[in-house]
Amino acid sequence: MFSFLKLAALVAAAFVVEAQAQETHTVTFTNLCGEGVPTLKANGVTLSSGSPYTSHGPLIAAIAYLDVGCGANGEGCTTVETTLVNPTSPGSGSSTDITLIPPHSFSVSTGFGYYNGCDGAGADCTDPTCPTAFFKSTDTGVQVACQTDNVDLVITFCD
Repeated sequence: MFSFLKLAALVAAAFVVEAQAQETHTVTFTNLCGEGVPTLKANGVTLSSGSPYTSHGPLIAAIAYLDVGCGANGEGCTTVETTLVNPTSPGSGSSTDITLIPPHSFSVSTGFGYYNGCDGAGADCTDPTCPTAFFKSTDTGVQVACQTDNVDLVITFCD
């Protein structure tokens, strides 16, 4: 006979499995510049002003920059663009890059790296001619992909 207690136990187990399966991604900042505010935005909304930010689900088309006199969306500054998403098919996971496409321009040394998956994958931009940045929209070879679930990202300024 199927009892209420067995049903309650099954429902509780289902909630635990669902909680474990939830997609999350955390973006953290290391600011070694001694000035400026690390900023993370998505769709024009500020998600973080320096503290770690955790998305509960995909983080799509976010931008990050050290606000040292930048425009509202990082104009005039070195900008990191990222989409952090669990892959649903080969090649559909996370992608991050550094952009210097106008109106963005080099402002401070900036780098990023994945952690909790794809450890060691990332890029650094230490001067205005950095080969690891987008200068035009066709520079797609500078994107750094990660095909790991729940990957996190650290962004460093002035390293």
